[in-house]
Amino acid sequence: MTNPTLLCDGCGQAASAEHVTRRLRRLEWMTRYRPVHVGTVLLGAYSPDAESDFLYAETVETTGEAARVLAAVGISPERKTKEGVLSEFQRGGFLLGYVLECPLEPESRSEAAVAALLKARMPAFLARLRRSFQPKRVASISSKLDPFLAGLTEKDLGCALVSDGGKSFALDGPSADKEIEKLREAHAAARAAGR
Repeated sequence: MTNPTLLCDGCGQAASAEHVTRRLRRLEWMTRYRPVHVGTVLLGAYSPDAESDFLYAETVETTGEAARVLAAVGISPERKTKEGVLSEFQRGGFLLGYVLECPLEPESRSEAAVAALLKARMPAFLARLRRSFQPKRVASISSKLDPFLAGLTEKDLGCALVSDGGKSFALDGPSADKEIEKLREAHAAARAAGR
């Protein structure tokens, strides 16, 4: 008798008990600060490894991707509690989401494996975006999503796509500071046009 591998419904990777527990904890944290009316979904490819890099984590420290996302939306964590920062993010109508809701497992870290997981998960994520999140706009913050967003229409997304000339705002790239500024400007223009 073989032991079938269970796949996580949030990312498509092999799902150990620890993997599922971590996913559910992160989903609970995110749900706590989900806006009632989502203005903008900031879309990453996959959830970061470190808790301090995961924006919604109950850690005091905010580093890596979480710090870059806050900078992009103009929220400073200085002299604020984590709860205060997340409440401000929520009031701004922002939601940080991921096509792959979980961090990458060691066997999924190659570019080919990541691309395969993203390709397999994208249809389910797009359905979730349209049916559950229902944002006014979406902005990709990961260059790994560029091949999958090319050619998507507002009908596919259920909302407007805020992009950098058809590409993601690569907050995960080497020029994150420039990308943060581009995202700020594009988001401000999209909000002004939507009024």
